[in-house]
Formats: sequence, structure tokens, C-alpha cells
Amino acid sequence: MLIDTHAHLDFPDFAGDLDAVLARAAAAGVTRIITIGTSVEGSQRAVALAEKHPQVFAVVGVHPNNAADAPPDFIQQLRELARHPRVVGLGETGLDYHRLPSTDRNRTALDVIGDATTADLETGIHAAAIQNQQSIVFEQQLDLAAELGLNVVIHERDAWADTLELLRPYSGRVRAVFHCFGKPPDALQQVLDLGHLVSFTGIVTFKNATLAQDSVRVVPADRFMVETDCPFLAPAPERGKRCEPAHTRATAEAIAVLRGATLEQIATQSTATADRFFRFTAARPGEA
Repeated sequence: MLIDTHAHLDFPDFAGDLDAVLARAAAAGVTRIITIGTSVEGSQRAVALAEKHPQVFAVVGVHPNNAADAPPDFIQQLRELARHPRVVGLGETGLDYHRLPSTDRNRTALDVIGDATTADLETGIHAAAIQNQQSIVFEQQLDLAAELGLNVVIHERDAWADTLELLRPYSGRVRAVFHCFGKPPDALQQVLDLGHLVSFTGIVTFKNATLAQDSVRVVPADRFMVETDCPFLAPAPERGKRCEPAHTRATAEAIAVLRGATLEQIATQSTATADRFFRFTAARPGEA
């Protein structure tokens, strides 16, 4: 048995053949799929899918790239959705500075002010406003997770230090998984030291993904999960095509090779970790 701990089944990529996608997942040994919200509307769709399909569960949240569009009452809407028996976590939430309006992402948003043109200054202020809004929405979801006793799915891109800084005060109250983890072992250790987990995608099958592969080799057996992030990041040799939950198996196979383990061992370990993190061991109506 495998669990795809991070999928986006509500995306239009799956609108035409979801039943076939789920059948292929079952045939590959993927017995449960967690579909992840990226907005209030997407979270509502995730819950609806979980209601319809017994092997699907939902995580609800607002992605950092959607933070600016979150409605004023988004936390109340997420609070109501999170009480649904098919919801097993909050997210994905976090910080993403990858698309900030800056010509140099190695400089912080306001570093340009000292020798800035007017255009540079406006760009830096705009970037800082986006960062601030993402931080607010992230913290509000962490507060909600602490309130409801739910774990959190973290999205982080080009915002490592700020993500850890915002998450650190919640140690002992909120546990998180850093999804789509692709960083080296020293960053992995920072996550582990704070009591959190990581999850690996098909990136670990890419020839140039040496940092992720190094982390796969050293992560403790009870501190990682597997996922697809579908429809993105199909593993080799399907790279470039639509990813789907059945591809969880290829990722688990690659992890097994990197760790000198069997597929059965990786499946057993990662499934047990997902059971604990998403609390599947508690009775949940409709579980297959």
C-alpha cells in the first residue's frame, strides 16, 4: 500500500478522466490519495472529491501564490471546511518568493532602495507588500492549525529562512510536512530539528536532483512521506507528461534504490508515517 500525500485532483487536468486516474492509482497500489487545496474554492472542491471517492481525503488551505486573492473571511471558511470528517490537515500554505517582481531574487525586496531608480523603488515596495501578505496568510493558517489540532502542509520556494522563522514559534503546537522537498541534508536537518517532516516527489528520479537524492539517503525512516504533486513533476521516464497518483509507485521505487531498501519497506514505512501525520488511525467516516 502507498499513499499519495499530495495531489491536486481538483485541477482541470483531471476533469475528463478522473475515474480512470483513480483506477490506475489503485492498480499501482496507491490505496489513498490526499488532494490539496490551494484556495478557498479549491479547498471546497477538494472536500467534494473526498466526499465522492472513498480513497480520497482532503487538506484545505490557501497557497502563498493565492494569498493576495484570499477573501477577508477566508480563515472562517477554512475553519468550517476543516471540521469536515474527510479533512486531514491544513494547507498547502507557506511562502513563495520565486515570482516576486524583482530583477534580482538574491537581493531582498527593499535592498534596491539605496541606489534605486523610481521603477526599482516601486518594484521593491510591491515585492515587500507581497511578502507581507503571504506572511499574514501563512501565520493565520498556522494559528488555525494550532486551534484545531491539525497538522500543516508547507509550500516553500526561495523563502527558506523566512519560512523557518515564521514556523519556529509554533514548535510543539503545530507539526508540518515540507512537501516537494528538494534541498540538501543540512536543510533537512533544520526541518527535523524543529520536529517536522518532509515529503518527496518524482524529482528524486531526475538525474540532476542530487541534493534531493542526498536527503533521501539520510532522512530517518519515520520522517518522510511520498507524493506526486500531480499534475506536476511526473517522475522519469514520464517526465514532461501529466503526473498522476499512480506515479507515487515510481517515486517510492526510486527512494528504495537510493536507500538500499525494498519497495515494500518504503511503502510500509511511508504509509505508517502518513497514517500518524494525517491521523488516519483515528476512525474516519467512509474510509476504504
